[in-house]
Amino acid sequence: MPDAFLARAPHDATPIETVPAPDFATWLARQPAPVRRWIEPTGFTGAPGDFCLVPGPGGALDRVVLATGTETLWDFAALPRDLPGGAYRLATKLDRRAATDAALGWALGGYRFARYRAPAERTPAQLVWPAGCDRDAATRTAEAIFLVRDLINTPAADMGPAELAAAARHLGKAHKARVTVTTGAALAKANYPALLAVGGGSARAPRLIDLRWGPAKAPRVTLVGKGVCFDSGGLDLKPPAGMKLMKKDMGGGAHVLGLAAMVMAAKLPIRLRVLIPAVENMPSGSAFRPLDVIRMRNGLTVEVGDTDAEGRLVLADALAEASREKPDLLIDFATLTGAARAALGTELPALFCNDDRLAAEFLDHGAAAGDPLWRLPLWGPYRRMLDSRIADLSSTGTGPYGGAITAALFLESFVGAGIPWAHIDLMAWNVATRPGRPEGGEAMALRAAFALIAGRHGKGR
Repeated sequence: MPDAFLARAPHDATPIETVPAPDFATWLARQPAPVRRWIEPTGFTGAPGDFCLVPGPGGALDRVVLATGTETLWDFAALPRDLPGGAYRLATKLDRRAATDAALGWALGGYRFARYRAPAERTPAQLVWPAGCDRDAATRTAEAIFLVRDLINTPAADMGPAELAAAARHLGKAHKARVTVTTGAALAKANYPALLAVGGGSARAPRLIDLRWGPAKAPRVTLVGKGVCFDSGGLDLKPPAGMKLMKKDMGGGAHVLGLAAMVMAAKLPIRLRVLIPAVENMPSGSAFRPLDVIRMRNGLTVEVGDTDAEGRLVLADALAEASREKPDLLIDFATLTGAARAALGTELPALFCNDDRLAAEFLDHGAAAGDPLWRLPLWGPYRRMLDSRIADLSSTGTGPYGGAITAALFLESFVGAGIPWAHIDLMAWNVATRPGRPEGGEAMALRAAFALIAGRHGKGR
């Protein structure tokens, strides 16, 4: 990521002049006649994120004019790959927030998942660090997003429960965090029955990943991420179209590792704990079955409504463990339901929360960061839809409606009383390429969550 930037401007660095989109007509009218004659036929109209290459008197590139809107981050994201190679510098002075967003957008625009293909023939353009930007913030955010994307983009053959645990260990070592992994049969002794049930059909053993960092007496923040490294649907097998993207079903686990990386790099004054139930949901003779009953970690019994609704089961055991320490803040990330995507589409994560103040703060931080969420209700009357005739509750309940809500209500049953809790149901995938957001794995609500934690529990470095 640092390769995207230069510490100093070389003598031949091309200037980038930014023009607010609403001011474009006025700006153009003030340009010398040769510049107007060049720009007008190009079709450059000053739409946010569009740019124009302006030649000098000798025909060589003199400057880049970039139109900006309300999202500086994404306005800059197309430039690293769309501009001619070489070095560039900002000629327009930006405030600290905008300069940092410009740097982050530039970094994200250069992202490429290259594990399985040759290096790009063309090196993306480089930017001199913008004056006044927060280099630490831009670097840690970009690196966290790259981590999330890389983990999600990796095929399931190379990103199973063991590999996800290895990624957590690598991250822990880099930040001097303690990582423990409970694997296979040891899960029975440690009382994680849902992980054993869901992971029982796979030849790759399930595991509970547990990362701890920070002073023991600091405010406790716990992150839980769904780590289903591949979801075939189990015995309730998915059709091919539904199975195609299921390497991304560990996207929640990837998100909490990315968020942990940001927290630790910023040295926030908190006691951080990360829990990832890592499993593979496969059909076999040892797979769990529809209408099986599982006695969960917190003692509740759950009737399995559908083996393809496995994520909520493993999250439930992890949330029960997280609640045991009564954290000051508990957040989980999960690629949990198609119902949330039907309600909000693929780009807007759903937020469920048991604390109105926490929800409002989360939404405010998301809006400020350009990393939005949308709150859906924990609608209590729908709890009846999870009733079971033979167990404390059903994992899926009855009826085809309100699936994201009933899934969140199921999870709430495993969150301890009085613990502020937020549940994020997200896609974790770009279905089409946009500047800085290539098709594939994506970090969603990550910057919002970091801002929330930093705002509540100290700003760190």
